[in-house]
Amino acid sequence: MRIRTIAFAATAVLLTASTLAYAAETSSTVGMGHPSAADLNALTDARVGMIKAALQLTPDQEKYWPPVEGAIRARAKNRQVRFERVAELRDSSPMEAIGERNPVELMQRRAEILSQRAVDLKKLADTWEPLYKTLTPDQKKRMAFATYAAMRGMRDARCD
Repeated sequence: MRIRTIAFAATAVLLTASTLAYAAETSSTVGMGHPSAADLNALTDARVGMIKAALQLTPDQEKYWPPVEGAIRARAKNRQVRFERVAELRDSSPMEAIGERNPVELMQRRAEILSQRAVDLKKLADTWEPLYKTLTPDQKKRMAFATYAAMRGMRDARCD
């Protein structure tokens, strides 16, 4: 019964993320705006809840969860900032964007963004490590599934 609940939660998050990604991608053609900060926060809450529910942590494992959740939320917040920057660029015409941009500055900005993403991912991996070492084989399988579902849902909404 719990596996069905987890599968249902994973499916719900995946569908929500796919809908938000589609809305962001097709906003100019269907009249929808970009996902709001509240939408993205709700998606992060759902992802965090899904992963935690899938893990079914023991009381001993619970002590490792707060840093993991904090790293997930920090990474999501930084992703949201990148998303907002991209949305601002999308609002200007292509010729304005090209004409007002220095290619060297664009490369430097891209390098800074990639560096920030690397820092965020390293922090996430470092905070997961102590908890991961305590997981049972079944919990590790559920973590892999839940993480894959959450990441797949965000794939199309990714902002580099």
